[in-house]
Amino acid sequence: MATDEQYEESQRLIAALAERVYKLEQIVGLQPRPVLRSDPEAERHQSLVQRTPTATRKTVGSGRDVELESRIGGHWLNRIGILAVLVGVSYFLKYAFENEWIGPAGRVVIGLASGVAIVFWSEHVRHTGYAIFSYSLKAIGIGVLYLSLWASSQLYHLIPNTMALLAMISVTGATVGLALWQDAEVIAAFAAVGAFMTPVALSTGVNNAVGLFAYLFILDIGALILIRYRPWIRVLIGSYIGTLLLYSSWHSTFYTTEQFSTALISVSALFAAFALVPFVAGRERTSFGISVLALLNAATYFFEVWELFEHQAESLEAAMAAVALACLYFLMGHQLRHRATAVTVDIHWAIGAAFLIAAVPIGMHAPWITIGWFVEGAALIRVSRRRQTDYLKQLGGLALVLGTLRLLAIDHFDVTHLFFNERMMTFGVAIAALADVARNFPAAGGGKDDERRVLPIIMVMINVFALVALTQEVTDAWRRQLEGVSPGAYRTLRIVRDFAYSALWMLYGAGLMLAGFWKKIRFLRWQALVLIGITVGKVFLYDTSSLDRGYRIVSLIALGLLSLATSFLYQRSTRISGTSGVSREHTYID
Repeated sequence: MATDEQYEESQRLIAALAERVYKLEQIVGLQPRPVLRSDPEAERHQSLVQRTPTATRKTVGSGRDVELESRIGGHWLNRIGILAVLVGVSYFLKYAFENEWIGPAGRVVIGLASGVAIVFWSEHVRHTGYAIFSYSLKAIGIGVLYLSLWASSQLYHLIPNTMALLAMISVTGATVGLALWQDAEVIAAFAAVGAFMTPVALSTGVNNAVGLFAYLFILDIGALILIRYRPWIRVLIGSYIGTLLLYSSWHSTFYTTEQFSTALISVSALFAAFALVPFVAGRERTSFGISVLALLNAATYFFEVWELFEHQAESLEAAMAAVALACLYFLMGHQLRHRATAVTVDIHWAIGAAFLIAAVPIGMHAPWITIGWFVEGAALIRVSRRRQTDYLKQLGGLALVLGTLRLLAIDHFDVTHLFFNERMMTFGVAIAALADVARNFPAAGGGKDDERRVLPIIMVMINVFALVALTQEVTDAWRRQLEGVSPGAYRTLRIVRDFAYSALWMLYGAGLMLAGFWKKIRFLRWQALVLIGITVGKVFLYDTSSLDRGYRIVSLIALGLLSLATSFLYQRSTRISGTSGVSREHTYID
């Protein structure tokens, strides 16, 4: 009977032999033979092979090298081969034409026959298990067919352009059918490339806008049908890029103002084809690429429409187009709620809001641009609160920022009447819009952190707008009186104007303080204290040295009474509350 040492030695020998067999199998590309469960000893030997550390390390270490080698040899060389063969065929056609080896008709027939033969041969290759190589052969065959048809029309003039166009369309249709049959996106990409190269290859340099745009519209509808049945988003984006390039080429070469209607109708039809993508693709096929396509389609279409109207010097019509597009995208976003993902719906709403913002400076002038931005910003933020969407709130905030910058830095008003003028109307709309935004924010203790940070800024801007508007009214009122007066009268009137500034700021600060106590809003009282502090500085640093004695006395007494009244209100509030502050107050607003 075998001893324990002999048994262990046998186990080590079996493990070593198993490791050597496994290495040999890896070298020749074989896999270990499956083991039947009825043979426990074989299962034990197989587990020893699988647990062999050396074999495992070798497999892991060489995996990346094998993958890179396969990619270079199986993919990159295929693409290089496609390009080399296509270039070689084109040079052969050119060389044969120059040396007159074969007649024009014979060359074209050879090319067509070769293209068809290569496509059929690729099917044989595919059935043998080399799918990637078969796609490469199909690309060569399809390219040879297109080149042969192009040569028959443009080089040899054997057939008219119309017949060559129909033949190329047939090749494209057959390629699309082959792609659907084999469920191969790469073949559909070959068809798209050939289809969009056809107008370039058969171009005669003559303007044929209707024919070109009808052809592009048919291609885009075909891409739309493909995305309905196959998730080939790259083919769809490629079709969009091809359409954009061909339209841009036509526009830069042939467009004149006489072709305005043709260009507008054509570009609108092409836009509509791609705008339908989210509806056709459905929720299960909606992807990031479709969302990006929606943004690109909207932006490029609006830019083209705006450029067309600019050529006609019709900016108001361009603004109306932007408003119409905004309404269209709002409607599309509403209809897509149950057909697409939330991201796609949100993007359509955001595009609509962006069109509204863009329409304001295009179609309006002077203060109406500012008014439009404030009204639009408030409306977008109100809608965002109801729909709980951050992107509408952000776009509304952008509109408010644009309106604020324009109102304070750009707008200049030629005022002829006090108070009832464009400036007071514009500032009044701005204040009302910001007040509406503030009321749409949640009460203290609720809402998001960003809303709680923005709310104080809105409240400050409301008071800044009011003070700026009232101060400018005082300035305009005294400017008319200062014109054409004697130096003595000029100094007197200027003193009265400076006193009016102090009086206005003190009255506004007092009103703000009373509102803060009445509504129990601490932040309003802080703003009143800051304004009163600024007024105190003006009175002591400027008024006491520049104003006449009478105005100086009135200014100081008024400031003192305001300070005492404010102090009394604080002490009264503290006494009623019985604490060191005001109880049950709001930090900002109700």
